[in-house]
Amino acid sequence: MSRFSFSISATDGPARTGTIAMLRGEIRTPAFMPVGTAATVKAMKPADVRGSGADIILGNTYHLMLRPGAERVARLGGLHRFMGWERPILTDSGGYQVMSLSELTKVTEEGVAFRSHLDGSKHMLSPERSIEVQRLLGSDIVMAFDQLVPTTSTREEQVAAMERSMRWAERSRAAFDGGGEHAGRAALFGIQQGALDEGLRKASAEALQAIGFDGYAVGGLAVGEGQEAMFACLDFAPGQLPKDRPRYLMGVGKPDDIVGAVERGIDMFDCVLPTRSGRTGQAFTRDGPINIRNARFAEDEAPLDADCACPVCTGWSRAYLHHLVRSGEILGSMLMTEHNLFFYQALMADLRSAIAGGQLSRFADSFRMRYKAKG
Repeated sequence: MSRFSFSISATDGPARTGTIAMLRGEIRTPAFMPVGTAATVKAMKPADVRGSGADIILGNTYHLMLRPGAERVARLGGLHRFMGWERPILTDSGGYQVMSLSELTKVTEEGVAFRSHLDGSKHMLSPERSIEVQRLLGSDIVMAFDQLVPTTSTREEQVAAMERSMRWAERSRAAFDGGGEHAGRAALFGIQQGALDEGLRKASAEALQAIGFDGYAVGGLAVGEGQEAMFACLDFAPGQLPKDRPRYLMGVGKPDDIVGAVERGIDMFDCVLPTRSGRTGQAFTRDGPINIRNARFAEDEAPLDADCACPVCTGWSRAYLHHLVRSGEILGSMLMTEHNLFFYQALMADLRSAIAGGQLSRFADSFRMRYKAKG
């Protein structure tokens, strides 16, 4: 098997379903990647993450670089061995966390100088260092280093960040290609920037294609602009990227966001929402999200979702989960997270099936009508 290939088996409008084939396994698209920020999908064992239907997970360059350290992970055999996950791992570039978690940052052409949110120590994250960290971790899909600015920033700031991101993308490509054996096993994705501006997005897409990547991400969305604005951007942004490469929408999201993005041609997603929500008592169901902490569930013997076949819904009642969560029991976080990951993977399987059958529009309309998205 080659290190990376992408095949499309069916389309339905802009939507596609297919397969990414890599040395560590196949990834069915559209795909949702559970987030394993610190070498763990929180409250889940790797086998149970796989059991939910996940083909690939996401690791976080920023967090793993600071703790336990990329060099340490490499000495211990790489991230897959370290955490006990033998299937593909995508690592983000670390740029988003540098901007969002560190109060003291300085962006220059070299990269981003910042202080660790853990101990205040000084660090520099550049395109070269980001790629090096991802190589040390043993990532299967490596992300180019980019600069994210809010969609509310001035046009001047958006233009400057997009153009710098394209220069950093070129440096990321060079650093990746110089990575020796790892470059022969892994794939490199570029990240389209340009906020909500169609012209900037087009310029970014053209610059990335001139460099050449295995896949392309749509970056800079799901940062507070709202669903309507995000969908308006996705009406043109995916179509600016190559049709024969995977398209990855970073940091999205809510189930109804995913459905709408798939309709617009997106193939890959990641978000902390199903795991974070599980730990705070929110469950995703086909009838919309519910807060299991609410008193009305104290004697509710029904499963979280009557149409869900996950081990949680077939084994325990809402009343029991209510008790666990209200009592602060660790098992509550574990079971709620497990259900949410199963829900997300079932949604992706339904989307793949609907596209293959030419029924995506009918499925999406039916899903939205029942889901009653509560935001």
